[in-house]
Amino acid sequence: MRYFFEDFSFDTARRELRRGSDVIAIAPKVFDLLGYLIDNRDRVVSKDDLISAIWQGRIVSDVALTTRLNAARRAIGDSGDEQRLIRTFPRKGVRFIGAVHETAGPAGATVPGGSPKPGFATPDKPSLVVLPFTNLSPDPEQEYFADGVTESLTTDLSRMVGIFVIGRNSAFSYKGKHVDLKQIGRELGVRYVLEGSVQRSGSRMRINVQLIDAETGNHLWAERFDKPIADLFDMQDEIGARLANQLGTELVTAEARRAARAPLPDSMDLYFQGMACVNRGSDPINLSQARKFFEQALCLDAGNVEAMVGTAFVDAMRGTSMQTGDRAARLQAAEKSLTEVLAHVPNHAMAHCLLGVVQIFTKRAAQGIAECERALALDRNLATAYGWIGLGKCYLGRAEETEAYIMQAFRLSPRDNRAFTWTTNAGVAQSYLAADEAAAYWFKRSIETNRNVAAFVHVYLAAALAHLGRIEEARASVQAGLAIDPNFTISHFHACAPTDNSTCLAQRARIAEGMRKAGLPNG
Repeated sequence: MRYFFEDFSFDTARRELRRGSDVIAIAPKVFDLLGYLIDNRDRVVSKDDLISAIWQGRIVSDVALTTRLNAARRAIGDSGDEQRLIRTFPRKGVRFIGAVHETAGPAGATVPGGSPKPGFATPDKPSLVVLPFTNLSPDPEQEYFADGVTESLTTDLSRMVGIFVIGRNSAFSYKGKHVDLKQIGRELGVRYVLEGSVQRSGSRMRINVQLIDAETGNHLWAERFDKPIADLFDMQDEIGARLANQLGTELVTAEARRAARAPLPDSMDLYFQGMACVNRGSDPINLSQARKFFEQALCLDAGNVEAMVGTAFVDAMRGTSMQTGDRAARLQAAEKSLTEVLAHVPNHAMAHCLLGVVQIFTKRAAQGIAECERALALDRNLATAYGWIGLGKCYLGRAEETEAYIMQAFRLSPRDNRAFTWTTNAGVAQSYLAADEAAAYWFKRSIETNRNVAAFVHVYLAAALAHLGRIEEARASVQAGLAIDPNFTISHFHACAPTDNSTCLAQRARIAEGMRKAGLPNG
């Protein structure tokens, strides 16, 4: 049996571990331990399981077992701190969590008749290869740029949750070759192929990219970037980030469609269906549907970390929406779930970001900003973290700093499906600064982007319009908010104050006065 993960191949017949074409030296017991973890990757393996399988039940000290486990981690470029591929579950055991696809038999196996049998089995999770972008210009400098975009994008996509991305070396073996994309899908065992081209036209750079279903050959998504040429390396990073963020949503959508057709969806299928609901909006209906999918995923696999984060996301978004009812309980539940996740997976970027969001909304803005910054250290392209940092600055009495963070979020992901939350945060900051015209602009942009925004967005807009003297518009906006949440009142607005900062509280008093002018009940 041959297993493939990241740039590694693990051949049980030859007892070889390779990274690319290089053989990695590994002790026999360490090889056996790694093989056992990979073969049993669908579950947490206990200490007793390992001793029974690898040492045939002989007495083995905890130190010896830990030493072998650390050696296995080092062999595949992992560590006890990072736990990117081998994760420890305290008091339970360990589990191999890397994306794996496998093929029976050694490389070059043949089918009856002697012809080669190319290809690997497609992994259970969404799998992708980023083919080397084609340089359509004669300028050799752009050849380097095209390769740089490919490598940057491959790296960024590899950080995405639940996505198996073929390593750079394998992808570049197709550079300059005209190969049928279905054939590439079969040879690499991937569901999707991303290809693109780079062309310079005068002082502008044009990049075309398209996502293709490798099984059917159907085009699923295409995008074009047309930018003035500045610093090529900065462009490379920016384009890689934008593509990774947009492609993430497209892959979730494609996988959710696939999962909806599956007769027996597994835990990750259900997770992707939940994420598809999340991507449609943060209104109560979509969030409720998302939570059902996440809960079903956890029923099938209680260790599905992404589904745990998904449920926490639902609770956090409900808590931050200022809906009347169980707001505090939602935020508390989200914090509990995220703390548990991070105890087992300390480097989960989105979990850190969401924990930061909860802290920002529970009068701990400085801590929340630090958590979001930790998330960005783990995933530089997590655009939403910038949006939440901006709001956190607002609650520290520094609302004038917010808009710069919102702009950074848009720079990374200008068409993000969560962008309406960033424009809302920008509107809140402008309201705090008494810049009512700017606040109204941002809130209207939120509503136009997503008609399913929470009631408080309409009410904040009403306050800004009232301060501008546009009372009829303000009253209409209040009514739109009350249609979503009939119990929203000025008293509720005060009760939801996410800060004790004296500057912020004075700013909120002015906003509340605008709400009163617009006709919002006192409660």
